Amino acid sequence: MGSRKKKIPPSATAELGRIVREQRKMLRLTQEDLALSSGVGLAFLYQFEHGKPTMRIDKVLAVLRTLGIGITLRLGRPNHPAGTIANELPRPPSSVPSRPRRYAR
Repeated sequence: MGSRKKKIPPSATAELGRIVREQRKMLRLTQEDLALSSGVGLAFLYQFEHGKPTMRIDKVLAVLRTLGIGITLRLGRPNHPAGTIANELPRPPSSVPSRPRRYAR
């Protein structure tokens, strides 16, 4: 039985593309200008702005960085709102050895 990959909802990628397009226009950049400045292709940028659901993360981050857009990640359990399980996370051990153990050869 193979595992199924869960895709990001199209609404999320469309929203990110809309934000990128609005920021680009606010900065009075053409798609060509932004693509060149970000080191991505024009076709990639077009697809990004139109909400393509699968894109290379390195290219996405390059475009966001060029536009001055930051992203914040919050940790949570899959299928649960992020940040709702902070008290359920395992705690680190109370005593951590100061040096790694050496094993006999």
